[in-house]
Amino acid sequence: MTIDGKFGLQGKTALITGGGTGLGRAMSLAMADAGADVIVSARRLEPLEETARLVREKGRRSLAISADLTVSEQVNRMTEQAIAEFGRIDILVNNAGITEAGRGKTLPELSDEEWRIGIDVNLSTAFYCSRAIITHFLEHGGGKIINITSGWGFRGGRGNFMYSVAKGGVIQLTKALAMTYARDNIRCTCIAPGLIPKGMPQENRDRIGPLQPVGRVGWPVEMGSLAVFLASDMSDYMSGETVLLDGGSIAGGVTPAGLVPLAEG
Repeated sequence: MTIDGKFGLQGKTALITGGGTGLGRAMSLAMADAGADVIVSARRLEPLEETARLVREKGRRSLAISADLTVSEQVNRMTEQAIAEFGRIDILVNNAGITEAGRGKTLPELSDEEWRIGIDVNLSTAFYCSRAIITHFLEHGGGKIINITSGWGFRGGRGNFMYSVAKGGVIQLTKALAMTYARDNIRCTCIAPGLIPKGMPQENRDRIGPLQPVGRVGWPVEMGSLAVFLASDMSDYMSGETVLLDGGSIAGGVTPAGLVPLAEG
């Protein structure tokens, strides 16, 4: 097989959570471009169906499944439906998440419900989906799990408790899955995207971009390209790693989407 062939996903099927909008849609379309059939799942059916339509326009099969991924029974049913429709799944992308729950509140202001929502949507969903698919992967000789975390998972954030804690947990879940199933041909990696806004006006991109170490914000297509690499045969020797796609923000010691120290000279 040529190196180009190893980057392809022909004959494979990907299940992508949170695939209706934003980075989830970008990864869905990138995998379709690489040859994969794509299943997308989240709560809201309308954006999922739009992603599925766009995938089908690329000549690939696609299915949209509405499910509350914080409820393990619905995750199990969603996974069973996906396998029944497509025969097998080769790639799981745990992308579902939210940033809003309880953000900006002090610790005494946070309710139990806000804590549960923030942890469940950003961490429990990845656990439930991985648990639901793992037996299928074991029965079919392996698979790829790609988790999506955030720079917030590497550092604390003021007034951002649940998101930071959950995204740190996603990094550790990645390592635990990778080490537990390393000899079963199951690879688990993680992407930590930086500032990759969706639908942001160009004037805002021009304003915020120079604050990033590389001088610009990211594009969703860059997230899609990295996801394709991690799903492909070319990444078979990678497992347990978290790849920072943040324009150098963590390396530069920058607060998330914050100011870049001026270089001398």
